[in-house]
Amino acid sequence: MTHRNKIAARAYTLIEVVLVIGLLIVISAIALPNFYRQLAHEQLPTSANQLRALIVLARANASFDGKRYRIRFVREEEFDALGTRQQPIIEREDDPIEFPEEFFEVRAPWAVGQTLLGQVRCAEIRLGRPSIEDLKQRRESATTALDEAFTKRGQKEEFEREFPPLYIEPDGTSDWATLVLTEVPEEIPIDELYTHPGIDVIVDGLSGLCWLQRPFYDEELDLFEEKNWPAVLRKDFLSPLELTERDVLELRELPVQSQGKKTTAAEEEESEMDASKR
Repeated sequence: MTHRNKIAARAYTLIEVVLVIGLLIVISAIALPNFYRQLAHEQLPTSANQLRALIVLARANASFDGKRYRIRFVREEEFDALGTRQQPIIEREDDPIEFPEEFFEVRAPWAVGQTLLGQVRCAEIRLGRPSIEDLKQRRESATTALDEAFTKRGQKEEFEREFPPLYIEPDGTSDWATLVLTEVPEEIPIDELYTHPGIDVIVDGLSGLCWLQRPFYDEELDLFEEKNWPAVLRKDFLSPLELTERDVLELRELPVQSQGKKTTAAEEEESEMDASKR
């Protein structure tokens, strides 16, 4: 066999090349939509995790600097560092003696960036420890719609009632807070948010721990109220499956390491409530 014949034997024909390209196009047409759908599906939980990390960083920096920090969202006619109205703003009280309550935006790399992805936005910030009574008062029955949606997948400055800033003290403590994340447009009223998937980022102001928790269904709220259970599971919980009494007991009996002694989440909750009464 001559050298020319050897080269011809190793070469691909035009038909073979066209068939391979066509096969790649078919595979891409099938795989890419699923890939983009998966990315879109992950934007809400990823944003919640990134917001939690930002809160932890702000708390660490407040303790390191010995200064008050705060986390807030833009006011009307204001924009964030990325030129949008979507991202959280980190600010610091630089001189509490000469200029108390004057906060300046932190532009360090950890404080500036795309925390909330895609169409994810913070729809509301609720200060104070969450309670079942408060959650029930905030909305009418939306269990069916929410279930279907999940299955398918005293200051100087004035702030909007739905967006008070979260202040972090120099020792790292803050108020309890719930930051409500959603992908629905701003035109949707707050009392209709719970007909859509969302994630509550819950901050324990004393310990600085943060949990990601989906909104409770109406049946779950009734169960929690009947059993007099607190509204915080103290564990990330994003499953669309409805919680039963057994599920909640298993979640609340998980061991929690506290001052070298193992206690349950329920015992820790009772201890905190006793301390607040004193």
